[in-house]
Amino acid sequence: MDVTIQPFRESDAPKLYAAVRESIAEVQPWMPWCHDQYSEADAISWIELASRGRAEKTMFEFAIFSAEALIGACGINHINLNDRVANLGYWVRSSRTGRGAATEAVKQLISWGFDNTEFNRIEIVAAVENVPSQRVAEKVGAVREGILRMRTMTGNGPSDAVMYSVVRPDLEESK
Repeated sequence: MDVTIQPFRESDAPKLYAAVRESIAEVQPWMPWCHDQYSEADAISWIELASRGRAEKTMFEFAIFSAEALIGACGINHINLNDRVANLGYWVRSSRTGRGAATEAVKQLISWGFDNTEFNRIEIVAAVENVPSQRVAEKVGAVREGILRMRTMTGNGPSDAVMYSVVRPDLEESK
């Protein structure tokens, strides 16, 4: 699958809205921002927030595209500059899951993160019940470190989560 990531643009709002609306049943259990009343105004607000976050270097959010279609999003957030660590999250619209798009986007984002920041560690945190997200983390070579109690908020409230990480030396060793 031909997948690219690029920073969100204002013109992506209708495409983002459509992708989220299509995917509510599958994404909502894992991501509290995804809800039944999700609107185009929510998509616009998210893109504005992502733009400010990029300018302030507090978050780096990307649209995932395949053949000109917006098929999801991925981003680096929860940035801790003192410890040079950040979180990486992702989702792919329901009609495009299971084809490797998330894996390819996450690989690109990890490379982007280490090439464009001073991070030494990028974490992927997935609810213990979110097996597809765990598979993506494993496919990109992230190391499973353990289960953290009550670590993440899901659409159903607090949840235990599996912690994965990629550290800068991991990438240097694989070259």
